[in-house]
Amino acid sequence: MARILAYDIGTTGVKTCLYEISKSIKLVGAASEGYELYTLPGGGAEQHADEWWSGICKSTAELLKDTGIDPASIDGITFCSQMQGLVLVDEKGTPVRHPMSYMDQRASEEMKAGIGQGVKIAGMNVNKLVKSLLVTGAVSGSVKDPVWRYLWVKNHEPEKFRKVRWWLDVKEYIIGRMTGEFIMTEDSAWSTFLYDTRKKTRGWSSEICDLFDIDIKHLPPVIKTTDVAGKLREAQAAELGLAPGTPVYGGGGDASLIGIGAGCVRAGETHIYCGTSGWVSTLVKRQIVDTDSMIAASVGAAPGLYNYFAEMETAGKSLEWVKDHLAKDEIGVYMNKEEITGSKEKVYTSLYDYMSEVIDSCPAGAGGVIFTPWLHGNRCPFEDHNSRGMFFNISLDTGKTEMLRAVTEGVCYHLRWMLECEDKKIKTSKKIRFVGGGALSAVTCQILADITGRTIETVDNPQNVGAAGAALTAAVGMGIVKSLDGIKALIPASAVYRAHSRDSKVYDRNYEVFKNLHRSNKKNFEKLNDGLL
Repeated sequence: MARILAYDIGTTGVKTCLYEISKSIKLVGAASEGYELYTLPGGGAEQHADEWWSGICKSTAELLKDTGIDPASIDGITFCSQMQGLVLVDEKGTPVRHPMSYMDQRASEEMKAGIGQGVKIAGMNVNKLVKSLLVTGAVSGSVKDPVWRYLWVKNHEPEKFRKVRWWLDVKEYIIGRMTGEFIMTEDSAWSTFLYDTRKKTRGWSSEICDLFDIDIKHLPPVIKTTDVAGKLREAQAAELGLAPGTPVYGGGGDASLIGIGAGCVRAGETHIYCGTSGWVSTLVKRQIVDTDSMIAASVGAAPGLYNYFAEMETAGKSLEWVKDHLAKDEIGVYMNKEEITGSKEKVYTSLYDYMSEVIDSCPAGAGGVIFTPWLHGNRCPFEDHNSRGMFFNISLDTGKTEMLRAVTEGVCYHLRWMLECEDKKIKTSKKIRFVGGGALSAVTCQILADITGRTIETVDNPQNVGAAGAALTAAVGMGIVKSLDGIKALIPASAVYRAHSRDSKVYDRNYEVFKNLHRSNKKNFEKLNDGLL
């Protein structure tokens, strides 16, 4: 048996989970701590590295206190993390500026200069597009891609840029702080779109770096998710309350490990994630790119397999928005433990539970109201940082109940859209594992099944599958689990939701309108939002 401490470093907080792994995987304890995402004028989105570290320290202390586990009995530390962050650090590993989130979209001029000139396909320079696809299997085609943020810092903050020694991602910064070793796991390296994925030349591509004016000396050594990156240093162990010398594993990004934690480890298996962001991901045996729909097959944790990955920016974040802005007048009542439905018999453990019941009381189709979940732009199946959320077709009969349901349905419509885009080039699975915080709601699970027409399966603790995937990859590195393929038996489905055909007509009607809303409003979004982010 191995005890593994896994940190799931998300956009708005860290979840710290302790697992025991042998012939089964057991969650011993978990704790969480939040931190801020700072939005800035011009489309900026940043986080503070010390807030990440503070959150990790506080949640570790809480977990150790709650479980009573001896820190010396922990066999390894690992990570699942948000990806495509830009953490530029100096020789000592100190950030030269605040880390830039994957949501940052200030670098539109850098992108235009870097890939938007000359003869173009899909809005990108044809020579750079073809070369990037040939070498990396992807292309920096979004203003949010880290290449353009790197160049933005170079152009706008030259004094800070001159101090840069390493370009790291989020978990790589934490690994460096814990161990003093500066690395990237292979999936993080690929997500820079500077990593050559061809077998004979696998590694950082000097050709692509030169193509986009990137200093290859800033890119650290690359390891696998199952490798040990280093050992926990004494000073950092004291801050964390852990034992010095504990092995620290590379772990992986959320796009790589959430699928592992969901039990999707074989080619052809599809999972859907609904956290702050959302995605549809299917394991495939070769790299595939759909430049029209902005889908690419990324390097993941499973050897020889790739994640054919379609992403939306604000999935669960849309549900958080509706909680804060449409259910807000209920929050004060809820916090005072007063009745909120007229019934004194029912006790709600969270406001989300109450929202789920309200949503379930509304008929499918939300009274014809449609919500677009593009609160911070969108990536797939269209790249448009100007697109925004809207409620379409509100009438005098529309109330909060219909609007709450419309938000949930809107997220599910977009997930269906990405699923169908994947089906243009590959075959997604009929049974889909649904994970993330969104999968905690049985109502959302059923709506997703009804809108997609697929069988939806959930697993135990779906909000912690990233940490579970990280712990399992570390267990493979330790030899406790023989291979990632063997993980399948450890993660059975805990609930199954099958589509109800009775609602298919109204959902299909609303879905067709939903898909038209961006095309019909693209120019309007541009007029309202271009340059005003």
